[in-house]
Amino acid sequence: MPITINSDLGEGLGLHSFGNDPELMTLIDLANVACGFHASDPQIMDATVALAAENDVKVGAHPGLPDLVGFGRRAMTLSPDEVENLVTYQVGALVGYLKKYDLPLNHIKPHGALFGMIARDAELMAAVARVAIRYEVPVLGLANTLQKTVCDDMGVPFIGEIYVDLGFSPEGALVIERAPKPADPAAAADRVRTAMTTGAFPANDGTTPVSLEFGSVCVHSDPHNAADVVRAVRAAIDDVEKH
Repeated sequence: MPITINSDLGEGLGLHSFGNDPELMTLIDLANVACGFHASDPQIMDATVALAAENDVKVGAHPGLPDLVGFGRRAMTLSPDEVENLVTYQVGALVGYLKKYDLPLNHIKPHGALFGMIARDAELMAAVARVAIRYEVPVLGLANTLQKTVCDDMGVPFIGEIYVDLGFSPEGALVIERAPKPADPAAAADRVRTAMTTGAFPANDGTTPVSLEFGSVCVHSDPHNAADVVRAVRAAIDDVEKH
């Protein structure tokens, strides 16, 4: 399957917007749309799904922890039932807008600290997988973690992804930062090209090769140069797939 590019969109609140969603929506394949807990609101969700419909972009739910102030990047102590319910609530909200624009739900990709929590705790990951089963969609997440292991055990399709603006530990865990630094477009393209041709790239220690199975590349939408990064990554993907 061709490698896709995904981005987290709709991450504004009220009159405040972050990132260049209109331009990015013309460049990406998959939009992970914030559902109101870590960012977004009804007006923003509506506008973001409308943009996806106009640009034939597939839409997935991007549920996060209920922490607007921390942008969902601060971990919480939650039970599996709580995780299942907060994901169910947010996916349901997005699906309402998808129905308005006659679009299907394409996937579920948890956000921020929740993404990290379910990579370390099998019971929390199973809670997310149960929601994916109900909606009959895959989970977009990080290979070599409990995210994939639990999905495989529960029969949930899983799409692994890599990041161009977040690092990985030598163990292959994603290093989630509260404020990721913007990626350099050329460096992002090199990282993707290396990952596609060798199946690995250096961890944050600069030497340890991290091997990750992936079918999608995530480019965060909030850096000022996000569109340039997407263009560079797209060129790298096209070049490798062509050869």
